[in-house]
Amino acid sequence: MGKIKDIFHGEHKVFAWFVAITFSIFVLAWIFGPGTSIIDLIKAERQIHYHKKLIKEYVLKNEELDRRLRMIESNKDSLEKYARETYRFAAPGEDVYEIIDR
Repeated sequence: MGKIKDIFHGEHKVFAWFVAITFSIFVLAWIFGPGTSIIDLIKAERQIHYHKKLIKEYVLKNEELDRRLRMIESNKDSLEKYARETYRFAAPGEDVYEIIDR
């Protein structure tokens, strides 16, 4: 600690203070300044994490939809069941009753 004290109180103290203050200003500008500051990089990293999470969810949803599509295409009965349950389709002459649970 004595050497650092000597630098700031010795014969080059004006230059040492100039360097310390200039360095501090650059560090603060790097952390809080416009453009690519540390704060902007942290925000960007959070957005990347959020979008990666969304991609995983969409991939899983897409796989589920592909599985259902293959199931529907492979079997006529499953296509009919899906249409009846999802879109409330009915064959001619059938009555459709919808039960609402409250």
